[in-house]
Amino acid sequence: MTEFYKLCRVFKCLTACDGCCIIYTMIKDLQQQIIKLKKERDVCILAHSYMSEEICEVADFTGDSYALSVKAKTAPQSTVIMCGVRFMAETVKMLSPQKKVILASPDAGCPMAEQFDREVIEQVKKMYGDYAVVAYVNTTAELKTVADVCVTSSSAVKICRALPDKNILFIPDINLGTYVSKQVPEKNFKLLSGGCPTHAKIEKAEVIAAKRAHPDALFLVHPECRPEVVELADFVGSTSGIMDFAEKSDKKEFIIGTENSIVQHLQYKCPEKRFYPLSKDLVCHNMKLTTLPDVLNCILGCGGEEIVMEENLRAQAVKCIEKMIELGG
Repeated sequence: MTEFYKLCRVFKCLTACDGCCIIYTMIKDLQQQIIKLKKERDVCILAHSYMSEEICEVADFTGDSYALSVKAKTAPQSTVIMCGVRFMAETVKMLSPQKKVILASPDAGCPMAEQFDREVIEQVKKMYGDYAVVAYVNTTAELKTVADVCVTSSSAVKICRALPDKNILFIPDINLGTYVSKQVPEKNFKLLSGGCPTHAKIEKAEVIAAKRAHPDALFLVHPECRPEVVELADFVGSTSGIMDFAEKSDKKEFIIGTENSIVQHLQYKCPEKRFYPLSKDLVCHNMKLTTLPDVLNCILGCGGEEIVMEENLRAQAVKCIEKMIELGG
């Protein structure tokens, strides 16, 4: 199936139409400019999995925020464009301070990462002095300076289990923290009421309705969802884990309990399978801010925002990421 007919399929056209032809041509023209210019200007493009398909197609690497940061560190290019949200670009800068790091859409923040500031967590640390602070990677650089170790959704269980500390203060996502605490019952967890507003708003009733509508589909869910939603899952995992499971499974139908761009990506990757969004509201509007023209403008030097980080802040914040690499393998 050609890319053109894939586009028609995604837009649910019964036949190839003039509208899709025009859109396809515009997208391809922009993509060709980007691919040509990024080679000429020594630019590496990173795209989080929640980006649109047309952005992922021009990226040098796609994946979750941590995987992208590691890729940026080893990439030979001197400039990195992050198609994602601010904390992801910050993480890239922490691990690659010698590189120029540009956030493609300056307004793309993360509500979860910005829920707590350093002063609040320092106050909580005083209350629980014998607790190790475990910070989800979805946190600001300032918040990472007060963490003992950082984790991703795919490494959180392994790292919390490997910590020598019996007591863990897990920040900021209460839902991911609850999931991890159930997998690591030998540790004591203190959780705060933070989290991803997009994943957290999904309710159990929506899962039941989706399962009723698609009785043959497996339900794949991100652990940032509420515990009562996670309990109904056939598979629980990170974004990359969900995609990997769906691609390798011999099943043909899946309900996807994470950001709806993953439904689109899986439709492209596995056109012989069927993928259903758990909810039409599972959309990260910050991720959707980045467009293909934004990427082009960044390469041309007339768009995006360069991430500038004071060295003392970077040196403090990167310690918890380096500990994550040590414990997470």
